[in-house]
Amino acid sequence: MNRTELKKIIRGVSMAVPTPFDSQYKLDLAVAADLTQFWVDNGLGTDKSMIKLCSAWGQGPDISDDEWPHLVRTVVNAGGTGVNVMCGLKSKDTMRTIEDAKIAQDMGANSLQIELPYNHAPNQDQYVKHFTMISDAIDIGIMIYNTYWFGVSPIEPETMARLKDAEHVAAIKWNYPTEDGFDRMKEFSDEFNVIDNSGNSVRSRKNGGAGMVSAFGPAYPKHDIKVWDLLESGKYEEAESLKNSFTEAMGPALAKISSNSGGYRAARGMMELIGHPVGPPRLPTEPLTSQEVNELEVGMKKLGWLD
Repeated sequence: MNRTELKKIIRGVSMAVPTPFDSQYKLDLAVAADLTQFWVDNGLGTDKSMIKLCSAWGQGPDISDDEWPHLVRTVVNAGGTGVNVMCGLKSKDTMRTIEDAKIAQDMGANSLQIELPYNHAPNQDQYVKHFTMISDAIDIGIMIYNTYWFGVSPIEPETMARLKDAEHVAAIKWNYPTEDGFDRMKEFSDEFNVIDNSGNSVRSRKNGGAGMVSAFGPAYPKHDIKVWDLLESGKYEEAESLKNSFTEAMGPALAKISSNSGGYRAARGMMELIGHPVGPPRLPTEPLTSQEVNELEVGMKKLGWLD
């Protein structure tokens, strides 16, 4: 596929789904298949809602290199023809990232989320070389993840312009250390799809943004899909109001959970509350306490996500 074709699928809601584990912390592929059916039935996996596997919120750092290809293949098969599946890749050197990208492609993913190679402290020239080499080696799409907070320079707007000839680089998951730098996305948002990772999806959309991320949406995908539909229609106040309804209902519980053994446990607890448990997180992260689950339940009921 070329960039024009890839931009049609790397857009809308990038939904980071949790990875299911059994009681012994082993990958549970049977549950992964069942969950995929649930997510597809609720609007995920389309050209405006990617099922994103193996991201940080999907426990990607906890999954071994022997495990994740089986997860991708399982979800692709369970989703059926045309399902839109993105695979997150861990930050590695260029050659190993190319190897992983080819595996994900062979397993059926149609796009990749690729972090900056932050362990190598790269400069802007090396970013261009890294992502161009990966692009040249595969046929599926790349969404660059601008993970500058791991102690490296962000990928700069002018660097994105230099990636114009890297045909399979179709999008960037965008945040930036400064507000004026964030708004410079307008310099490249006509060439690459910009997926907002700042939490300010209205501002991003006004700057030409083509999508947004979601970490808690897997329990109720229709909420964030509706937010995106409103943004795409230019109904910014309605979109902001719907986003704020989630923050008001869930914010207190999520803040407590995030301060105690990590925030991604919350998404797992929410899946359990809707009747689609994904098992415990892998250690050292601990499962939610009963009190934390109860607080999540209160918030989800306020939103109308539970009976």
